[in-house]
Amino acid sequence: MFLRTFGWSFAITVAGLIAAGLLWGPTGFGVVAILSVLEISLSFDNAVVNASVLKRMSAFWQKIFLTVGVLIAVFGMRLVFPLLVVGLTAHIGPGTVIDLALHSGKTYNGLTYGQHLNEAHPAIAAFGGMFLLMIFLDFIFEDKDYQWLRWIERPLAKIGKLDQLSALVAMVVLALSANFFGNGHAETVLLSGLLGLVTYLAVNGLANVFESSIEEDEDAEESDDAEGEKAAAPAAAGKGNKAVVGLVGKAALFLFLYLEVLDASFSFDGVVGAFAISNDIFQIALGLGIGAMYIRSLTVYLVRKGTLDDYVYLEHGAHYAIGALAIILMVSIKHEIPEIVTGLIGVAFILAALASSIVRNRRLEGSEAAPSEPESVTGSKV
Repeated sequence: MFLRTFGWSFAITVAGLIAAGLLWGPTGFGVVAILSVLEISLSFDNAVVNASVLKRMSAFWQKIFLTVGVLIAVFGMRLVFPLLVVGLTAHIGPGTVIDLALHSGKTYNGLTYGQHLNEAHPAIAAFGGMFLLMIFLDFIFEDKDYQWLRWIERPLAKIGKLDQLSALVAMVVLALSANFFGNGHAETVLLSGLLGLVTYLAVNGLANVFESSIEEDEDAEESDDAEGEKAAAPAAAGKGNKAVVGLVGKAALFLFLYLEVLDASFSFDGVVGAFAISNDIFQIALGLGIGAMYIRSLTVYLVRKGTLDDYVYLEHGAHYAIGALAIILMVSIKHEIPEIVTGLIGVAFILAALASSIVRNRRLEGSEAAPSEPESVTGSKV
């Protein structure tokens, strides 16, 4: 399973590094390798969250995510999207933007392509920050089967019963960010943040609508076929098959789009930060693309191994990392945050959640306590 899942990642890594060495020499080889490691370290929490969504999709759509999704991630989000951002924010024509990107020494209005992209950071950070913040808030306000940090999650789950609380909190955070971190870009921050919020509500909302529709249709079919106690076993088997087959059609399509926007939100800071390592957009696209391929392979591997079911707090740790990244993005509108800080915070949450999951599993293996009993102060099943 490991080689089957990561085979393409290994092959693309070898081909990409060989191409980097041939095109740009030893220096280019090293730059691409560093960018690949940077992308993987910054996006490990992204893989865990992706896995929590991808496991709801069919095998076909999982393959689409690993193939078509990679093309979108590499060429779309890490090559074409920055060009569009620079063109829109700096009011530069497509031809000029491409010329600036291809010739790192050229300037327009006194700024290079990388500098123009850095100037667009307030809009990028506000959009990505709001999208990621909504993911975190919807998770933290949800009534979950398992609670990791019980003293935080239990009270938040209770107040999370209020309708649209996540959107309300996000709007307050956006307003405060525009006021304290806007630094002359308050209108841009507000507009971009609203677009990030609307994008999340639209894509996630449509996916949930179609998913609910599919579940209602399947429940209706089971109800029509049910005939007393004889139908109970087939009905239960049908529900089990639903979990295995996963979502298809429009529901899976919108979940796929949701994953792509999620990947974009994670990649924003990586793309901007990559210009501190290289000014060549092709080196950046190749290096970040190799890293993105590993993140996708890791996502599929976590789904197929059932890792999230075995280590129940991993998803919690990933969402806390997302919440931290969202706040970092908003703060970075005014203050520069080193990439290593962003990466270490995410890794720290993941490792802490993994350690808590391992402790929980060992405790359950050595105990005959009922599943309904509290598991610990910091982790329990509700």
